[in-house]
Amino acid sequence: MTIRIGTRRSLLAKTQSGHVAEMIRERLGREVELVEIVTDGDRTQAAGTPVTEMAPQGTGVYVSALRDALLAGEVDVAVHSLKDLPTYPHPGVTLAAIPVREDPRDVLVARDGLTLGELPTGARVGTGSPRRAAQIAALGLGLDVVGVRGNVDTRIGKVRSGEYDAVVLARAGLARIGRLDEVTETLDPLQVLPAPGQGALGIECRTGDELVDALAALDDARTRAAVEAERAVLATLEGGCAAPIGTLAEVVEGDGPDGGDELWVRAVALSPDGTAAVRMSASGDPATATEVGTQLAKEMLAEGADALGSEAGHDA
Repeated sequence: MTIRIGTRRSLLAKTQSGHVAEMIRERLGREVELVEIVTDGDRTQAAGTPVTEMAPQGTGVYVSALRDALLAGEVDVAVHSLKDLPTYPHPGVTLAAIPVREDPRDVLVARDGLTLGELPTGARVGTGSPRRAAQIAALGLGLDVVGVRGNVDTRIGKVRSGEYDAVVLARAGLARIGRLDEVTETLDPLQVLPAPGQGALGIECRTGDELVDALAALDDARTRAAVEAERAVLATLEGGCAAPIGTLAEVVEGDGPDGGDELWVRAVALSPDGTAAVRMSASGDPATATEVGTQLAKEMLAEGADALGSEAGHDA
């Protein structure tokens, strides 16, 4: 039986879904076809509506139509950018696999090959992400951070036309569509932490379907542990995917006598203008990734109660 993969219509989404299709063909020996689905996020992106106006914290705007098609039996598998997935479970849907992650960092595409630090005071930097905007503002570079939506071509085109001096994008997306040569700087996570789950793909299917077990062969344990920790931070801080919260987790080889893997998590919660921020880190066993992320977020909430108030978790 051919496996039908639901995908958004954008070049990046179809490229990501095509990557999953190839993995299914190669590892599971199954035939696949892509089924294009239009989401609310795609419709409002075409209309230029800011993502934060579409749903609480912009959560799930690219996801619900794919899940609806999955539950209706129109497709068998849905492929998402994991950073778009809400942190709460969806009835009838199982996150069956998280493949090996692409580089999760953000990148700058700027005029004249400039880096973030080389941009002049007042330079216009485009991003649709409050997380990126707050962290760039926190650097104190005097840049004019302005909103932008659209696909990669649209955003980079605003730099080429001179409308913006630079735009900030996810490195993983540019890598997947073969456009890393346009990057002028990969941003250090010490300056700008990525969104929870950035660079990872989420492969969903119907709960109880035979594909749940089959798709597990595509899962990468280290990536899943890292992403589970990041999403636990986000869930505990009660932010959505567009909230000013950045976090990055990595599973590395431990240096103890047993040589086991170790999980490291860094996170930041900021006020929308970047003037207040709480940054913390933690480490632990990858097997308890969710607990590590949850505890880190609780400590951040306790530390940031005065500095951030409710904005730590609810900024849109």
